[in-house]
Amino acid sequence: MIISISDIASGIGLKINNDIFIITEHQHVKPGKGAAFVRAKLRNIKTQQVLDRTFRSSDKLEEVDLEEKKLQNLYQSGDSFHFMDLTSYEEIVVPNDLLADSVKFLQENIEVIATCHQNEILKITLPTFIIAEIKHTEPGFKGDTATGGTKPATIDTGATVQVPLFIDVGEKIKIDTRTGQYVERVKE
Repeated sequence: MIISISDIASGIGLKINNDIFIITEHQHVKPGKGAAFVRAKLRNIKTQQVLDRTFRSSDKLEEVDLEEKKLQNLYQSGDSFHFMDLTSYEEIVVPNDLLADSVKFLQENIEVIATCHQNEILKITLPTFIIAEIKHTEPGFKGDTATGGTKPATIDTGATVQVPLFIDVGEKIKIDTRTGQYVERVKE
């Protein structure tokens, strides 16, 4: 569907050079002299690359219908993950490369958001925070702050994160999945 620059809004999907982008920010500009234009920040769905683009009133843009689905992680099989669509209960197979770095924080039965275009999954988004259990870490010693007060710890997904020295095996911690950083210890 072709749209004009007056229809641009945040959250709309656009197809540019066979890549799909989401508009994250936009600003309509009407100068005193000349034609109106729109400055927009676009984020590539697959690569997460952010572009700044200026669209003139004569530009015709191809809008892409994007749909978000809630999925639940079931299990991993070889080089793919199996998810269940929480509305239709059908099983969906997603290749590992679509998950990229977020695969290290993908827990069993976790709910994720899938961004789709024409029933093709373009991107999987994990929750911002997960609660994980420490499976392995070295004991921290009081006064041992030569490394900045943190130590590596392996969590239940197999990923390694830096945690404070007072964290021990078996404790649960909150992790920011966007940065992979420790947030806080979770008391049950």
